[in-house]
Order: sequence, then C-alpha cells, then structure tokens
Amino acid sequence: MFTFDLLHTDRHCRARRGRFHTPHGTIETPIFMPVGTHGALKAMTPDQVEATGAQIILSNTYHLHLKPGEGLVEKAGGLHRFMNWNKPILTDSGGFQVFSLPKKRITDSGVFFKHEVTGEEIFLGPQEATHIQNALGADIIMAFDECIPYPSSHDYAAKSIRKTLRWAEQCLKAHQRPQDQALFGIVQGSVFSDLRRECAEQLTALNFPGYAIGGVSVGEGLELLKQVVNDTEPWLPAAKPRYLMGVGLPEDILESIERGMDMFDCVIPTRYARSATLFTSRGKLRLTHRRYRRDFYPVDSACDCYCCRNFSRAYLHHLYNANEILSATLAAIHNVHFYLNMVAQARDAISKNEFSAFKQEFLGNYGFFDKDQQDD
Repeated sequence: MFTFDLLHTDRHCRARRGRFHTPHGTIETPIFMPVGTHGALKAMTPDQVEATGAQIILSNTYHLHLKPGEGLVEKAGGLHRFMNWNKPILTDSGGFQVFSLPKKRITDSGVFFKHEVTGEEIFLGPQEATHIQNALGADIIMAFDECIPYPSSHDYAAKSIRKTLRWAEQCLKAHQRPQDQALFGIVQGSVFSDLRRECAEQLTALNFPGYAIGGVSVGEGLELLKQVVNDTEPWLPAAKPRYLMGVGLPEDILESIERGMDMFDCVIPTRYARSATLFTSRGKLRLTHRRYRRDFYPVDSACDCYCCRNFSRAYLHHLYNANEILSATLAAIHNVHFYLNMVAQARDAISKNEFSAFKQEFLGNYGFFDKDQQDD
C-alpha cells in the first residue's frame, strides 16, 4: 500500500522531487503538511483546507489521546471519518509534546506525566504511543522517541539516542497495522554529527518505510538546523521519504529542501494568522498596523487564494480590529495556501534543475515588508 517514487533529483543540489503513495491518496513531494493538532485546523473547515492545495495534514497523538480519546475516534470509524478528511493524515507520536511538559518523569520504558486538566498521572511509552496511533488510523504514524532539548551535552544526547533506538524497535514490534499505516523512524542526536550518523545508520537497518529528522525547531536557529540536516541526510536511504519535523518558516523549508528533505509540518501558518501576520511573496505583513486601514490591495497581488481574490488588506485590518472570527479564517486560508504554493513552485523548479535559482530569487524578494515594518 505504500510506495515512494523518487522522480528526480536536481542536478545542482540535493533537492528531490518524489511521489509517496498511501491508502488515502498520493502525496507529491516536497510537501508541507498543515497541522490540525486536535483533529482540526484552527479556524478552517476541511473543504477550505483542501482548497488551499493541501495533500496531507497532521494531527497530534498526545492531544487526541487526552481528548476525546483514541477509543472514541476508533469507534467513529477512525480519524479520517471522524474529522471528514479523505486525504492522507500523519499523526506524530506525542513525544515532542510530552518532553516539552514542565513536569514529567523519563524512564527507560517511557514517560510519566500529569494530565493537563485532571492532574492524573499518565504513562506514555513506545507500545502505548503505537497502539494509540493504530486506533486513530492515520496513514503515517511516528515512532516514539526522546526529543532532546537544546542545548544538550554530548553525553546526554548519546544516552538519549540509545533510548530512542530501543524504543524504535519496540514500536515496530507493537505496530499492528503495517499494511495500511506506515511507521516512520525518527533520527535524534541534537547538533552532534557523530550521533546523528549513528542514530540514522541504526534506524535504517530496521527498515522503516520512511524516516524523520527530529529534535530540530527547539531553539537551535537556522544555521544549526542546516548543519543537522547536512549531517543526517547522507545516512538516510534515497529510496524512502524524509520528513523534517516541526519546520517551520519559509526560509527553513527552502534551505532544507535544497538539502534533500521531502516533508515538513508546522503550526506557524495558522498560528501567525490568528495574530494578524500574513505571509506574502514580499515577506510578512502585520495587518493590525494602521497603514493598512485604507489599503485596498489584496494581501498578496501574486496570490490566487480565496482571501486574495475577494478581500483587501483594509477589510482584514477591520476584521482584526473588530475582533471578528472571520479574520483568522481568511488569514489561515491565505497562509496555508502560501506555504502549499511555495512547495508546489519548489517541485516545479526541481523538475527543471532550477531549485537553487528559485530559492535565491524567492528569498531575495521575501523579507521586503519585514524590512519596511521594522519600526512597527
């Protein structure tokens, strides 16, 4: 049910054009995956999400386990039917969320943490995370790993990857639906190149159908992000999809595509939309600024999303000032479309062996408004 076709690699860099076949449809890569943490993209209906060009979305195991619970989702027919989304879904293991909690107890077998509402102690380990994801029914599920904080010592990171590797094997053994759910392994190792290589080599020996780079977007910055991808990518199999978890900003994604990554996710497009920050081909706009009160241009003249075809910056400025829910909806439609259009352009450029030139031109234009609004 799962096959990955590597269609083309740009002759001038490591950027890849691929096609990943899943039970709920084909994913063209490189791809950005909008995040619907609780089984919904904030302020958007599934039809609106699909209209942006989304091919796959991501939901969160940790949050869905807490409420409504994987048992209810399974009884409803699985996550696809529960949220009325008929395209592919990826669920992360919950590891990042659990390890981000202020009070947790990490053991060799998993993590103990407190329920965010009731205070009840909950345990999540590799078997539990895998069984929860089996019940949710996403097309792509993730192995339970330890997300290493940044900064970290080499000694701590080395011990951590051994744990992640043990847990990866346990996830494979616990996985009950390999025919219709692809379980991806996650490479950890912080910013240490020897540990990234060690973790990647041992994970690939386990023959997962896909691989992710985890432990980035934890405060390390773009330069270290590029270093981590450079250190890890050579040890990942070319014939399988590569997922860079939790990334990120447009510049992060483009730099990582150039270094051979295929899949990306982040809450930034919808989160920024709720705070009046919209992405454009010239950079970010903060539409609560007074300069947009009488600006009757679309958010981005180069964009053909529903928001830009029908509404002006002045109208969105008014919606934000009036605290209208529609502001978040229109801005989310635009931002998600912007990301998906960007990766579609990247795919086209890779096919023409022009990705590096495309990236340079894109980033050369991008940031114009950011510079113009530094005094806002």
